[in-house]
Amino acid sequence: MKIYFAPLEGVTTYIFRNAFAEIYGHVDKYFAPFISPSENCPLTPRERKDIAPENNRGIHLVPQILTCRSEHFIDAAKALSSMGYGEINLNLGCPSGTVCAKGKGAGFLQDKDALQSFLDDIYSYAESCGMKISVKTRLGYREPEEFYSLIEIFNLFPISELIMHPRIRTDFYKGDIRKEYFAYAQDHCKCPLVYNGNIFSVQDYADLSSECGLGGDSSISGRVGEPAKADRGEPAMPERVGDSAMSGRVGEPAKADRGEPAMPERVGGSAQNREFDPIMLGRGLMSDPELAGKIKNAVHDAATDALAVAIGKHDDETRNEARNTDADGTSAFAAETDFLKLRRFHDTLYHEYQKVMAPDINVLHKMRELWTYWQVLLEGKEREIKRLMKAKKYEDYEAIVYPLLQAAEESK
Repeated sequence: MKIYFAPLEGVTTYIFRNAFAEIYGHVDKYFAPFISPSENCPLTPRERKDIAPENNRGIHLVPQILTCRSEHFIDAAKALSSMGYGEINLNLGCPSGTVCAKGKGAGFLQDKDALQSFLDDIYSYAESCGMKISVKTRLGYREPEEFYSLIEIFNLFPISELIMHPRIRTDFYKGDIRKEYFAYAQDHCKCPLVYNGNIFSVQDYADLSSECGLGGDSSISGRVGEPAKADRGEPAMPERVGDSAMSGRVGEPAKADRGEPAMPERVGGSAQNREFDPIMLGRGLMSDPELAGKIKNAVHDAATDALAVAIGKHDDETRNEARNTDADGTSAFAAETDFLKLRRFHDTLYHEYQKVMAPDINVLHKMRELWTYWQVLLEGKEREIKRLMKAKKYEDYEAIVYPLLQAAEESK
């Protein structure tokens, strides 16, 4: 299974990526925070430093470009190619108001004619030089039904991967994801799909894979102490695309019933797209840095158990050995947080930021942003974290954070 790390502007920079890869690992691709090229400036010095190969050794990094002008994209792509990159990602998902106001990110989804012309230009360039271009997108700008016409456009081009966040721009990151549209894409998208959105735990992964009808997931769900949703009496997902329940727009009859052309049945790559693999994690992996390892281990354990049943080996010793578990059944990737590892991750980032930033408050701003995610790992410590967030000097911060982490380590 492959897991990708989503870009977070100002957070997942090269210092963060290198520390994460060294301490936690289990990520197959890291996507860099977006580059926003302009006239005569495809890359700023800061952007160039962040993606410089010498600052990203040993990791698979994919630069991301945010623009609505094909000439700017191509200029940046040429600069990236000269640095050795053969894969680039186009950002069509950023919901920021300032970004969308310029017709970039999710704002570009409003003008489908311009988007198609843009894609025609950049994929013509990509074909001429062998560059791979993936796309990270939302369902649309105002309505999820916009995705039906967007997928028709995407299917015209050799997109290396379509990373789907099943929300519209106005959802930002709130509310439920619209899983039924990912299921629709599985049957109608010609290019490989990558799921992104609202995976904060192994259980979230198991539920989503189950609800999208991808199979093999009830055993994963069982690993974390709960049955699959269907077994809990919750509503199941509609039947696969091709039924009127799914092939029509939400709340409307199917296209064929409205006299409109039906979407093609399972065009290209549907077997591959039925696998819930790869997935992209963002906020979930920030909040629990061990999540990628936990998910991979759960998937491995489920596959191992299925294989043991198939070949008739049911003894615990054989199964535990294959599943990388101890005799008591404890997984190598413990469900509890490894606070020693978190302390190491924290200290690496804290000291590396001090080497490139000053004064104290600038480094502490970076640490505060990280703690907005990590605080969920320390239940009952809201008061200490609130004090930590207000620290303005290193000594004040350290007087709070180190006793906090030490107490967490000792409480395990």
